[in-house]
Amino acid sequence: MPRATQKFTTWFFIKQTDIINLMDNKKWVVILIGPPGSGKGTQAELLAEKFGLFHLETSKLGEEKINNTELVKKDPEVAEAKRLYDKGELFPPPWTVKITVEKIRELASQGMGIVFSGSPRTLHEAEKEVLIFDELYGRDNIKAIHLNLTKEESIRRNSSRRICEANRHTIPNFPIFKDITTCPKDGSKLLKRELDTPETISIRYEVYLRQTQPIISFLEENGYKMVEIEGEQDIDKVYKDILKGLGE
Repeated sequence: MPRATQKFTTWFFIKQTDIINLMDNKKWVVILIGPPGSGKGTQAELLAEKFGLFHLETSKLGEEKINNTELVKKDPEVAEAKRLYDKGELFPPPWTVKITVEKIRELASQGMGIVFSGSPRTLHEAEKEVLIFDELYGRDNIKAIHLNLTKEESIRRNSSRRICEANRHTIPNFPIFKDITTCPKDGSKLLKRELDTPETISIRYEVYLRQTQPIISFLEENGYKMVEIEGEQDIDKVYKDILKGLGE
């Protein structure tokens, strides 16, 4: 591995033994909003490790259910979620809210803060979930971050990104990660998702504009501060800008 790549991955994929030393254990709810490929998952991992937050991926919660063959056969809600997912559409908002709120309450009861990299994705979800955030964590502890990214860059990044087999850690499509064949964090094999094609990503970007981007106005109109971040920068620059926006 080139020295520059090794240096960056050492910083980016923080060793588990070092995490405790970095944690501030914030009781925050951090909401990362951005189109596919904007770095939500990558930045969520970094924030989770620094502040002791639980990285909650609604896509992962949902995928665990739709990948359960027996559950798909028995539960019409799960079957419909799988049908939409396979088309590149979002999970049904009511179902997403249901499985997400269950997890939020579980984490809040354990005294854990949360960082979201994929929720809420629709106004319906935002209207339902933000009420729960306020109830369990208090409005002052809700942090919203918007990662800007063009459609062209979204397609470029997602068409070549990889995830690890064991824990779905995202390996961004940046030159510094070009020669990596295993996940620097858990050592598992890297895979390319079948759905990460230019055509599907284009659909997902348009879905984002139609269903997710309006959440930004909703949050601002309801008194939540939105931190605006330029997502087409390098990972470390985006991370530094986020910390600055959070006042850290």
